[in-house]
Amino acid sequence: MNKTVILAIVFVVLVLIVVVYSTMGTNRYRCEVCIAFHDRSACRTAAAASEAQALRAATENACAQIASGVTDSIACENTPPSSVKWLSSPAP
Repeated sequence: MNKTVILAIVFVVLVLIVVVYSTMGTNRYRCEVCIAFHDRSACRTAAAASEAQALRAATENACAQIASGVTDSIACENTPPSSVKWLSSPAP
């Protein structure tokens, strides 16, 4: 094998390591958020590196299912969740 092939293989392996680490290693908090907005409701889960990020991501995902348009989406995301269930978090 020549140098180009070896460098390409090393590059691909490094990219795969970064992808696996970024998707598995940093998402320590996982929650399910249920939102009720304009007589509709949705529950979604999300994972992130912090509680606030996980809560926000789950809220945005739930609102994406039940709100239409920018104004409704913003209003939905500012609505307090009807329920929040923490599925995983680091031990204290």
